[in-house]
Amino acid sequence: MTQHGGEQAPPGAAPALNTEYRVAHLLEHLAGGHPGELGVRVEVRGEAVLLTGTVASAQCRDEILGMVREELAGIPVHYDIVVADTSSPDRAEELT
Repeated sequence: MTQHGGEQAPPGAAPALNTEYRVAHLLEHLAGGHPGELGVRVEVRGEAVLLTGTVASAQCRDEILGMVREELAGIPVHYDIVVADTSSPDRAEELT
């Protein structure tokens, strides 16, 4: 792969730029899309991408992972996305 002027890019430079661009595009979709999950963090870690955070439902998590598969196809992705438990307690809390 060459850059303008015919100079070759350093090894790993072009994929990193491409990954950064694709992650930025993913973040735009997350912020403006149906899930609107701004609590999900996306970090580039070497050649992989890490997603962490908490979402409101399993459906929301699935929508986000669908976006990730579409936007970051071919890039290794690791995720730790937790679904928040918003159900009411089934018993009274005991205070001591």
